[in-house]
Amino acid sequence: MPTSPPRYRLAPDLEISRIVTGLWQVADMERDGHRLDLDAAAAELAAYAEAGFDSFDMADHYGSAEDIAGRFLARHAPDFSSRALARPAMFTKWCPTPAPMTAEVVRAGIQRSLGRLGVSAIDLLQFHWWDFAHLAWLDAARELAKLRHEGPIRHLGVANFDTDHLRVLVAQGVPLAANQVCFSLLDRRAAGEMSAFCLAHGIRLLAYGTLGGGLLSERWLGAAEPAEGGIADWSKMKYRRFVEAIGGWGVLQRLLTTLDVLARKHGVSIANVATRWVLEQPAVAAVIVGARLGQSEHRGDNLRAFAFALDAADHAAIDAALAGSVALPGDCGDEYRHPPYLTASGDLSHHLEGFPHFYQPMLLPGGRRGVDSGSIWEVRCGFSRAVRTGNRILVSGTTATAGSGERVSAGDVAGQAAFILDKIAASLAALGGRLEDVVRTRIYLTDVAQWEAVSRVHGHVFERVRPANTLVQVAGLIGNYGVEIEAEAELS
Repeated sequence: MPTSPPRYRLAPDLEISRIVTGLWQVADMERDGHRLDLDAAAAELAAYAEAGFDSFDMADHYGSAEDIAGRFLARHAPDFSSRALARPAMFTKWCPTPAPMTAEVVRAGIQRSLGRLGVSAIDLLQFHWWDFAHLAWLDAARELAKLRHEGPIRHLGVANFDTDHLRVLVAQGVPLAANQVCFSLLDRRAAGEMSAFCLAHGIRLLAYGTLGGGLLSERWLGAAEPAEGGIADWSKMKYRRFVEAIGGWGVLQRLLTTLDVLARKHGVSIANVATRWVLEQPAVAAVIVGARLGQSEHRGDNLRAFAFALDAADHAAIDAALAGSVALPGDCGDEYRHPPYLTASGDLSHHLEGFPHFYQPMLLPGGRRGVDSGSIWEVRCGFSRAVRTGNRILVSGTTATAGSGERVSAGDVAGQAAFILDKIAASLAALGGRLEDVVRTRIYLTDVAQWEAVSRVHGHVFERVRPANTLVQVAGLIGNYGVEIEAEAELS
């Protein structure tokens, strides 16, 4: 058995452990207002690093996680340089509230994490955005790319981005090393389109939730389903929702029974088999395993995930165990933006509805209301981006234009479609509507060969809404765009 986790070169100058130690649990441990002792928690991180688990993942809102990591680097990192070992890698996330993303706002957010960590550069800064209908996410990504070029960010990643919005960032030239997403035997969404896109564009996945908050372990094999409220910690509360979404407790027990057989075959634990399955996915650089600092640690058992490999028969057995399960809806990260909200806190609709709208409504003659997107042509040509009359909202033909005229995803028609649908969502929201209210869309393409790529993006948004739709090829679009989309909505 290996004495430390294998390494993965995420970037030419960034080598990480294939098991990253996650500090999300810090927020759970501190949710009663009690803060962890920074020195004791830092000593725990030192023990992880000493054992080779020297890559740590956190976020600006994981309780005092960044402060703990900063104390660890100040107190213990010199010990590693004296032994000619690399400094432990620190990943953090910036998760701002949707609002105008000026350079000052973005830099202040990153500076806050730099100060807590006590470093001059963040090894991997991962950007999370709550609502893509607030189009400032693209402004934030551009500013982060500038900071990467200037030095405060060594490498840039994202967290919980779906494939369509990854596509937009890549087309805009934003350099991404990784996307951190949920990926496990309970949630296999990332194994499809997401993995294919990442492999094609040099992006790697950092997988969290690989053990389902501990549900994928011997502890739950053969166990009766817990009563409502019978699970206390946030992690298990979250992943129990995943279990319910894929078919219920019986599906989990069938899976655990199969994993137990495979674990006995290889002389390892159920958790090892679940972890190994994710590690063997081609786009995965590393898995993130949460640590409850000072309460429990499983470093020795986690190492056993590298002492064996799953063969074809093992994979077939796992597929058979999951054959009766329900695929989770949507793409990676959708659990934070659309129902069902598979999060520790459950329903996030109140949270998302509390964010400000990107566009502001204006009063038009006759009691109608409208929105402008900032294009100079809306005023010059005398039209609105969208108009609400009664319970109807009509959205004008929309192209992938940001602000007053910048083209988005110029070389990628599917990326243009994704940004257009974000603009349509923003227009509807400002007038009291939602994408779920859309009853008709019309798509205009200059190259009919792109129909399927654009239609797939449309399907990702409207798979359950199912509006009437027309798609036609046109000779050309003003501005040399590849696609233009208009929409109509009716509010109940």
